Amino acid sequence: MASSQPRSSREVRLVRQPQGLPAVEDLAVADVPLRGPAAGEVLVKNRHFLVFPGLRTLMGDETDGVPLPPLRAGDTLFGPAVGEVVSVGAGVALRPGELVVHLDGWREFALLPAERCAPAGESLPDPVAHLSTGSAAYGALTRLAPVREGDTVFVSGAAGATGVLAGQIARLLGAGRVVGSTGSAAKAARLREEFGFDAVVVRGSGPFARLLAEAAPDGLDVVVDTVGGEQLTAAVANVRSGARIALVGALAGQLSGDRAGGSAPAEVDSYRLVVQGVTVRGYRGADHPDVPAEWERQFGQWLREDRIRFPYATVPGIDRAPSALQELIEGRHFGTVVVAL
Repeated sequence: MASSQPRSSREVRLVRQPQGLPAVEDLAVADVPLRGPAAGEVLVKNRHFLVFPGLRTLMGDETDGVPLPPLRAGDTLFGPAVGEVVSVGAGVALRPGELVVHLDGWREFALLPAERCAPAGESLPDPVAHLSTGSAAYGALTRLAPVREGDTVFVSGAAGATGVLAGQIARLLGAGRVVGSTGSAAKAARLREEFGFDAVVVRGSGPFARLLAEAAPDGLDVVVDTVGGEQLTAAVANVRSGARIALVGALAGQLSGDRAGGSAPAEVDSYRLVVQGVTVRGYRGADHPDVPAEWERQFGQWLREDRIRFPYATVPGIDRAPSALQELIEGRHFGTVVVAL
């Protein structure tokens, strides 16, 4: 055991079910007593945890089929975190000072069974990179919609945590043209100038399908869709023969105040799917258990070779965590959003 055992911790709780999109007032930071780890347990001081849009779904009324437990009033939020082991119980191989990755974020200290922690190791040069959601993008582009040399790839929601990595991964896998979409001209400029996108459609600047056709005049070979809605409709309207569409998110539904967070209807031309021989598949991590380790190795190599960039916005302190979720929903950040403790 470590010599200094904290007696309390602070954590973010859901105090009431949101009416529509979550607001800061729906969350509160609570002080809770903290005991030392029992046999088989580990106490971790969190350094960073991920802010992700899936929390909105877990707070809503449409959680059927979601592989995470719903959040109800009084529950503590959770999600991917990186932290430092403070103390361990009997029978635990981890040691104080070791960095670990786990799913008990949204709190200063996490007390959890040791088997729910994974050593961070040295595969990634920046520990925060363990909070990347790039595994889904990598899996989609290698398993569901494999990129072929010279392909034109469209990534919806390209300034988000998954999208900004998907565009870079597509290029590294051989894409000849990478097109993205986002909600602001400033983000579009960053995607082109800093992350290698050839063209970016700004949502709301005109009819989306027409703008996408102008950005990809020869059509789309691969689509990585993180949004759904009109953007998926437009992507289907612009596919080439044999195109592959991978669905990895549904932000159009998750971030809509008019929906409950677990549905994202989109109208697509099924006739075009048939005559163009298009495949459409949803990416589920559970179906590809080999992807995370493969992605971590490849991601680490690309980062060290300076071939990929991992942009993230850091929100300081647990007191800012409730507003960080609202800022994410409002699209005020670029790339991954993490809270630093």
